[in-house]
Amino acid sequence: MLIRIATRKSALALWQAEEVSRLLREAHDDSLRIELIKMTTTGDQLLQESLANQGGKGLFVKELERGLLKNNADIAVHSMKDVPIELPPTLHLPVILERANPRDAFVSNSYDNLDTLPNKAVVGTSSSRRACQIMAAYPHLEIKLLRGNVNTRLAKLDDGQYDAIILAVAGLQRLGFNDRIRSQLSTDISLPAIGQGAIGIECRENDVEVEKLIAPLNHTETNLCVTAERAISQSLEGGCQLPIAGYAQLSNNKLHLRSLVGMPDGSLLCRSEAQGPHTNPIAIGQRVAAELRRQGADEILSALL
Repeated sequence: MLIRIATRKSALALWQAEEVSRLLREAHDDSLRIELIKMTTTGDQLLQESLANQGGKGLFVKELERGLLKNNADIAVHSMKDVPIELPPTLHLPVILERANPRDAFVSNSYDNLDTLPNKAVVGTSSSRRACQIMAAYPHLEIKLLRGNVNTRLAKLDDGQYDAIILAVAGLQRLGFNDRIRSQLSTDISLPAIGQGAIGIECRENDVEVEKLIAPLNHTETNLCVTAERAISQSLEGGCQLPIAGYAQLSNNKLHLRSLVGMPDGSLLCRSEAQGPHTNPIAIGQRVAAELRRQGADEILSALL
């Protein structure tokens, strides 16, 4: 059998597609053939502005979804933090792989962590979620937009354009850049993006053969946690380009969910958390969102749209 995987052409996206290929081969016999369908997305092409000004991280997945809808591919592999809440009709995300480290990484050639950065030090990030939390905790720093793939961002740091940059730990480790991580940010300082560190597999609904093929790759615990996190965005009607953080953990059949919404300049942060039985992750996400809304999250998000 042949399975065609739609993927972006970036090094990180290709690593993720290759990892899914490896796991599929492990789960099935040698008769499985895999082909990568490499695509350039709008998000890869528009690198001069913030994603929030261009339509959000959904720009990284639309072309891949179009490939599924046109039957040019059988599955699409995504970073879950890039996947919009609303999927096109007839497509769904039945499989989420086991989550890697979800934390943010501090990368610098001169400093060990955020605490050691001097006044007016320039920190690079493309994420309004990271920006709002860093500015709230370290108002003496300056945030500067940083776009591009991981190699491009590291090159800009090495070129002296930034004193430090913030990237996802998982992405750096997957690409072999673990030695560039000077420290990992505590989730108390930088709560991760919804779905950060997790890889999802999207396919056409009712494609029974494909769903059966990819089912062994699903990690139940990660799926439950990411489902709870995504329920926050769905309840707040907020896209993945907005400053919304969400991180769920599962222990002893209890799911604990924390979330945050903030102004990009860090002037206002709303925080909420809840826990409950792992059997109803969406309800937990909705409870957290309701508390965020009570604190003024709607006003924050409306001001940024």
